[in-house]
Amino acid sequence: MTDRTTVRRLPEKQVRDRSVLDAVLDAGRVAHVAVRDEGGQPYVVPVAYARDGDTVLFHGSTASRLFRGLADGAPTCLTVTLLDGLVAARSVFESSMHYRSAMVLGAAAVLTGDDKLRALQQVSEHLMPGRWADARQPNRKELAATLVLSLPLAEWSVKVSDSPPDDAAEDLDLPVWAGVLPLREVAGEPVPAPDLRGAPPLPAYVGEWAGP
Repeated sequence: MTDRTTVRRLPEKQVRDRSVLDAVLDAGRVAHVAVRDEGGQPYVVPVAYARDGDTVLFHGSTASRLFRGLADGAPTCLTVTLLDGLVAARSVFESSMHYRSAMVLGAAAVLTGDDKLRALQQVSEHLMPGRWADARQPNRKELAATLVLSLPLAEWSVKVSDSPPDDAAEDLDLPVWAGVLPLREVAGEPVPAPDLRGAPPLPAYVGEWAGP
């Protein structure tokens, strides 16, 4: 924990257990990375990512000036948020969400060679386990067009909100339903590409996601 990652707004929601950070990062699939351009304009970019031990791996285009800034060591903030439910309180003010949120601060390093290819494999396997071995591997041109970055998990913060509605005492007798609507992510029925040729079978790892 550092001064920058100490939660001051609702500090009781901060979790200092590193295993909770790992669990949030392992459960998510999209991170948002902050970066500023040469004029100081901030941008927040969604990226696919994967956790690799004490680092977060993500990639972008070598043609992107924002990612080139990250490659040059510009400070960044990476966040991942998992929405677990909607909290319906008796008042709009106290209504909120159940969530798990991770924030990582630092500067990213560029990966090259075997480390770069391994990182791309990890991101692919995090998104869809089993796909890397099934699909064509990146060729030299594709690798040259891709920046792969590694952000250390050295300065981070985690917040978890999982409480029931916290209504004011004077609102408890209102004839309004209060509670939590849990939310979860589910996979739908796989949709074949319109140009799929030769009727290849649906991979087992895709079918298992879709369920019955």
